[in-house]
Amino acid sequence: MRKRVLCTNDEQVIIQELFTHSEEESDRMTFTKSRFVSFEAYLAAEPCDLPEGFYEYWDGELVEVMTESLFNDTIANFIFVVLLEAGVPMELLRPGKVEVAVPGRPRTRFPDLTVLDEIHITLLEKRATITPKMPPPRVLVEVVSPGKETDENYLRDYRDKPIQYAAIGVCEMWRIDPSRQWVQVGILTAGEYQFKTFTGNEIILSSTFPGLSLTAAQVLRAKR
Repeated sequence: MRKRVLCTNDEQVIIQELFTHSEEESDRMTFTKSRFVSFEAYLAAEPCDLPEGFYEYWDGELVEVMTESLFNDTIANFIFVVLLEAGVPMELLRPGKVEVAVPGRPRTRFPDLTVLDEIHITLLEKRATITPKMPPPRVLVEVVSPGKETDENYLRDYRDKPIQYAAIGVCEMWRIDPSRQWVQVGILTAGEYQFKTFTGNEIILSSTFPGLSLTAAQVLRAKR
């Protein structure tokens, strides 16, 4: 079953397309009214008014986020554990479940790991969405899926997301690329990230976590 959620000016259209394996393929569509009249209205929506799962907001349409590979999740969870052991409070670490509003297309992202500030604990109590009116997260971590430099996932992580995260003032972005065997840490400088690349047994240098003793190799194999 494929599901698309369309947010038009006056209604949210939930289209469910059910495919049969008979010669004559039949589609069944269900339409549900919505209060969404703009992106701002979407951000203000109650969680009960939103579809289950994770969706990015594309030009008025909610597009379901593709499932990450198990290994990508393992790396994000490994960094979660490392930061937890380093003394970062658990409530400030959110692997893959915080929605971040950004400029451009799409208007929302779900980073693989989000490091929050204490102020976010109260702000995200009702809905785990960081809006433009809120302070940005401290650090965003993205694990790059395999692909060529012309592939969509490469362009998304190497071109689009850094621009979007820099625009909302995220001071530090981590980009982990298992295929290319490197970890890159970007520090926001004059509106854009200056990335430093770490490989092998090089210690990762982080402005947010200066005392972190972690090598690129450890991150890439998700093991100490």
